[in-house]
Amino acid sequence: MEEPQLDGVAVRREQLMDGLRAYGECYNRVSRRFAVWLGLHSTDADALLEIVAAEERGAPLSPARLSERILLSSGATTALLNRLEGAGHIVRSREHTDRRIVTLRTRPHILERATEFFDPLAERLDGVLAQYAPEQLEEFRTFLARMSGAMDDHLAEL
Repeated sequence: MEEPQLDGVAVRREQLMDGLRAYGECYNRVSRRFAVWLGLHSTDADALLEIVAAEERGAPLSPARLSERILLSSGATTALLNRLEGAGHIVRSREHTDRRIVTLRTRPHILERATEFFDPLAERLDGVLAQYAPEQLEEFRTFLARMSGAMDDHLAEL
């Protein structure tokens, strides 16, 4: 009797994963368009978006954490950061009591450009979200957090 239930779970998992993959593909296209709009390579723009997002969360990244997030070697990350710093998009600062720790910060114009680019999308997304009750959105947020946690656990075991 449990077999059909597991099969049903597997079918729903595949349907949901298809939807999440489609969303991820759209997210990647938006990210690449942002890169073109800024005149950056897509990897540089991905890094810039990671730095912006971390700052917005109140947890700015170090070069090592950025390297982990964008899956680049430390040498490739250093070259990328040199490009972003040379273009005036980021600054590296030493804000911790341990002066060896470097913190990555965006320059104010990057936040202005990101706002200009992403605000119209945010308005569209808000229109979609407005169609759902706050409780539904909280359930979905919890669902996504659990799915991400399961994937992180899998990655940690690899």
